Amino acid sequence: MIVAGAKILAFGGYQPDKVVTNDDLAKLVDTNDEWIRARVGIQSRRVARDDETVADMAEAAGAKALAASGLEPADVDLVIVATCSPEVPLPNVAATVGYRLGIPAPGAYDLNAACAGFCYAISAASDAVRAGSARNVLVVGAEKMTSWIDWTDRSTCIIFADGAGAAVVGPTADDEPTGIGPVVWGSAGDQANKITVTGGRNGALTQDGQGVFRWATTAIAPVALEACHRAGVTPADITAFVPHQANLRIIEAIAKKLGIPRERVADDIIHTGNTSSASIPLALARMAEQGRLQPGTPALLVGFGAGLAYASQVITVP
Repeated sequence: MIVAGAKILAFGGYQPDKVVTNDDLAKLVDTNDEWIRARVGIQSRRVARDDETVADMAEAAGAKALAASGLEPADVDLVIVATCSPEVPLPNVAATVGYRLGIPAPGAYDLNAACAGFCYAISAASDAVRAGSARNVLVVGAEKMTSWIDWTDRSTCIIFADGAGAAVVGPTADDEPTGIGPVVWGSAGDQANKITVTGGRNGALTQDGQGVFRWATTAIAPVALEACHRAGVTPADITAFVPHQANLRIIEAIAKKLGIPRERVADDIIHTGNTSSASIPLALARMAEQGRLQPGTPALLVGFGAGLAYASQVITVP
């Protein structure tokens, strides 16, 4: 059955127990707490155990979101996991997560748009619900980025971390406006080599930090502004701005260009680090826990990163 619109019902998040501080990293590479805070705004980050997988973290976050939604596992018929760091390409993470959560025979696929992955997946879930391809969709962003990190490379080891965040997407009522606005997405493939994994299966993530910074602080604010326009709101209407938690300086620069007050801006990166596709749902889950989200109001999401892929949409806070 085709429905008029889709909305997010609930969020859930999961972080590994191990906390790695800037002082801990200073024992591994030539850096210090002040240097890291000044450049990326991170104070600490979470690192998964060696035996903790992307599927483990996705399951934990998905279980929280499903419980918060009030739905039963049988009410979900599609699972999408946004990830760029699965341990193996097959089997996909989504099918494993659906099975572990007791969801009976869901459609299941993984989606790799790196740091923009969650926004891509939310758009895909919204389209599936509106088209009648799914009743309710579990969307998870989950990453074990530290499995691709060279701990002697201070340009990356200070930034990336592990975790998972999730959302449940369902249909709106007949008399209810849609809760997920049109997506604005794209890519700058001519700059894809600015963030890469080199060396194959045993390789490590490398990035042109300054190049990514210049691109993100120049290109992303117009994308977010267009998402607001397509959703029929202005930045002044936005009660929560939740960009990919890439770098606190990037986040603040984009928010400033949009004119969104600092208190409305997610800053989960300070104690979470950059968790790629998990960063936006993790930040949303934390803001909900902290009472920083206002139900029924518009929130602006924007993901951007490797590819260089980007996506943005306005959602109604559940």
